[in-house]
Amino acid sequence: MSFFSVENIAFTLFNYPLSFVELVATLFGLVSVFLASRSSVLTWPTGILNECGFFLVFFQVQLYADMFLQIFFLLVTLYGWYHWRKLDVQKNIILISRKTLLILLAILIFSTIFVGSMVTRLHDFFPLIFQKQAASPYIDSFVTTASVIATFLLAKKILQTWIFWIIVDVISIGLFLSRGIYFVALEYVIFLAMAVYGYFYWRKNLV
Repeated sequence: MSFFSVENIAFTLFNYPLSFVELVATLFGLVSVFLASRSSVLTWPTGILNECGFFLVFFQVQLYADMFLQIFFLLVTLYGWYHWRKLDVQKNIILISRKTLLILLAILIFSTIFVGSMVTRLHDFFPLIFQKQAASPYIDSFVTTASVIATFLLAKKILQTWIFWIIVDVISIGLFLSRGIYFVALEYVIFLAMAVYGYFYWRKNLV
């Protein structure tokens, strides 16, 4: 059995069989989000390991939109790492206008519909790769597109990134519970607390 299989169990936690790949991805995710909430550039290299691990987990539990999201995260991680290294880590936090925020919300709605319609048909388009139908495709796609927006805002050090992350975390908790990946759901409970903390910490450091 492969180390990267969700069937390869590290240990059982409260009757939940926790796989090695889910454990490693979760731990690095926690570290990465905590560092982001503290405006530390080290959030980006630790995030890479989280993204690789979650890519494997989400593929195996048929959350395909979230799986593809990890590829985007990896690309933005490299950009964010480069961008943050040029900034004063405690400064250069900015706000976007209400008009820009409304545009982002419109993009979120239309992107969710488009991505959801594509993800719904993945098992038809690529049956050899996606042998099972996507689970909760539109909810999964909403989480994916909202996370794309939130990650872009994070890379640009825009305060409203945490508003998007709070929404993503709340919905993700229910989604992951429905798919039986309880340890990841627990991680997102912690992410939610960190996102709230990150919002107030960043707000104190606005330009």
